Formats: sequence, C-alpha cells, structure tokens
Amino acid sequence: MKLGVMGGGLAGLGWDKALEFCRRLGLDAIEIPFGLYAKKHLLPAEELLTSETLRHKIKDDLARHGLTLSALSCHGNPVHPVAELARQHEQIHDAAVRLAALFDVRIVNTFSGCPGGAAGDTTPNWVTCPWPPEYLKILDYQWNDVLVPFWQRKAAAARNEGVRIAFEAHPGFAVYNPETLLKLRSLAGDNLGANLDPSHFFWQGIDPVEAARVLGDAGAIYHVHAKDTALDPAHVRVHGVLDTKTYGDLHRRSWVFRTCGYGHGDEFWKPFISMLRCKGYDGALSIEHEDSYMSWEEGFQKAVTYLRSVMIHEPAAQAWWF
Repeated sequence: MKLGVMGGGLAGLGWDKALEFCRRLGLDAIEIPFGLYAKKHLLPAEELLTSETLRHKIKDDLARHGLTLSALSCHGNPVHPVAELARQHEQIHDAAVRLAALFDVRIVNTFSGCPGGAAGDTTPNWVTCPWPPEYLKILDYQWNDVLVPFWQRKAAAARNEGVRIAFEAHPGFAVYNPETLLKLRSLAGDNLGANLDPSHFFWQGIDPVEAARVLGDAGAIYHVHAKDTALDPAHVRVHGVLDTKTYGDLHRRSWVFRTCGYGHGDEFWKPFISMLRCKGYDGALSIEHEDSYMSWEEGFQKAVTYLRSVMIHEPAAQAWWF
C-alpha cells in the first residue's frame, strides 16, 4: 500500500514546490485534481491534452521526485440542472478521462453529481427522506431520467479509454453511501466504483470498515482518500448530524473534518487499513487535508506521521474476523 496526497491541498505551492514538498515527506504518490470545484489547479488540463511535450515533462518531474500518479480527480456536478454549468463540468470530466489514459493512471475520482428535482429546475435537489410523496417522484426523475443515462454514457466512454471512474460518496449528491454507489454501478456500468473516503461516512453513522467490506466484496474499491472526522457528542445529541453551519464555525458544529488520527485513532484506522488489504486493495491512501484547526503543512505532516505508523506494507494472512 502506498502513501499519497490529494494534490488540491498543495495547489497554492505550484507544481514544482508541491512535488518537492511530497519528496520531503517521503510520499509515494500524488492525486492531481482538475474539477471545477477545485479553487486552484496544479496543472492545466487543456494544455496537457494538446501538448505531448508538457506531458513528458510532468512524467519526468514525477519520476525525479520518486512519485507515481494514484489518480486524476474531477470533482464537480456534471448533471447540474443548469445546462451550461452541466456542460462545463462534463467537459472537464471528459478531459480528465482522456488524460488518465494518456498518463496511464486509469482512475478518475469524481462525484456522481445531483440533478434538480424536475425538468426546468435551476438548483440541485438532494433528497434525504421518502415523504412527503413528492420526494419519491424526485428520486425517480433524478435516477431514471438523468443519472443513469448520463453515467451509462460516461462509463462506456471511460471503458473505451481503459479508465475506471471512482465515485466519492458525498452527501449533497445522489451517490452518498455504499448503497447508492453500488446501485449506480449496477445500473450504469461495472467500471464505476468507489473512491472510498471515510470522512463522509463517519457523521452519517456509517462504519467505514463495514463500507470497505461491502464495496470490497463487490470489487468496487478503486481508490481511497485518507481524511478523518470528529463528532461533537454534545451537539449531536441536541442538533443531530445534518449540519449546515459553515466548516469554520468550529465551536458550534456537530462534526468537523480532521487530520488522520485526530478524529479517530488506532481503533479505527488499523481495522480500516486491514480491511482494505483483506479485500485486495494495494493502491494509495491519498491524504486530503481539510482540517480547519491546522495549517495545510501541519495537517499533511501529522497525517503522514500517523498513517505511516498504522499502514500495512506487506500482504498478510486473512484475519478470521474478516
């Protein structure tokens, strides 16, 4: 198993300094983002598509710093109900898939997106319960009229490039848990799978170890993000976990994203990594820094130190409880 980084958190450094930072931390891999939700990009997608010279330079830069590409990322909403926005997100998704083939990385991490509630809507509509009855009609429209046809096309296009699409199950989008991810995979294509990020599961009450078991049994774990979440039990008991306060409102939120080891310790990370190994995953743990308590540099450094202490580097016998 490799230790890597989600490069979006390093975009402010620029390409060369980001690679040097990774080398200093002794990382093995980097994930490069291109999606429109990223505030900054390490590399220009369109220029990479058209310039073989630039692609060779990027490959040489990675090799010189002892890094491999774990995945390309394209986080956006290509099924947005506003057609022009959807088109922009779809175009960068298509570019990421073509680049994944050109770089021979073969994995593109993304979101499923979230459509509107009906034709003519202008904002996405995330449904969280089956009643009133209009909500079931919304889900029927979103899945049967928008999501499945769209991702059938994109799965087929990615397959033609030899690329797999890895959904980050994220609340706010149609795919937000293992069940919805496997549902879309079954309806749209078996080269759709998971970019498994435990941080989004913790606050939903999902056990990421069990999620890894289910997704692993389906052969659907393509990539893994390493990010933690801390819940505030007092706020959860009073307000629940559906929290729309800003991520910076640390003292009032029911949960916040944390650096690995600061939301959960060995009691989670050791079984989680062991489950990944048990299910045959030997790719990267890609550290994603979104800890509002720490600077980006401190967050990455602490995550690297902690994860190295719990990672499994050699295949081991299957534990009886898995």
